[in-house]
Amino acid sequence: MAKFLNTSATNYFLEELIKNAKDRLILISPFLKLNDRMKELLADKNRLKIDVRIVYGKSELQPEEINWLKELTYIRTSFCKNLHAKCYMNEELAIITSLNLYEFSQINNNEMGVLIRRDADAELYKDTYEEAQRIIRISDEVRITLERVTTEARSETEGKSESEECSERSDKLTTSKLAQKLGLKTGELLERLTTNGLLELRDGKHYITAKGKDQGNRTDLAYENTKGC
Repeated sequence: MAKFLNTSATNYFLEELIKNAKDRLILISPFLKLNDRMKELLADKNRLKIDVRIVYGKSELQPEEINWLKELTYIRTSFCKNLHAKCYMNEELAIITSLNLYEFSQINNNEMGVLIRRDADAELYKDTYEEAQRIIRISDEVRITLERVTTEARSETEGKSESEECSERSDKLTTSKLAQKLGLKTGELLERLTTNGLLELRDGKHYITAKGKDQGNRTDLAYENTKGC
């Protein structure tokens, strides 16, 4: 049977839910601004290599959130347009609540929620998990991003040989280096970028897509052009 949660109980069980995650952790919140305690808990999950998915949707991430998340290999962040749901889950518990993962809300607002235990409400937990997965599927992952690609940058490479282009890119973060930084194999990284529509496979080689170029306009990681380098 689901358990009613007031403000203090919601905060308490949310912390317990994160601390006790052994396999997976899903955090869905329109607003995302993590306090120090939440960052500490999530950093610990990252050290334990727990798969963490964070979905937000109401505003751009603050610079401190972006810089912090870049260092965490096992935490993936997605943006979901028109997101209003607030749901937090591990493999055993789920909380559906009015509470955002926003430090102001956790301190100042009056909140309500319900706690769902998988062993007591298997069907309700299953329905909640499936809806959370649907939200993740329709979200755009922003954890792994591409280099800024501009018309000016492209025009600068026109007329240059591949060796010259490769030499100029040598100081940038290649896919192999990025994969190593994220604890992935290069093939796994390329597959993930392709799955998210940022790359496409043509004639056995990976090329940046229009979506990847558009995504690149807002990011600062470099992508290795795989043809010949």
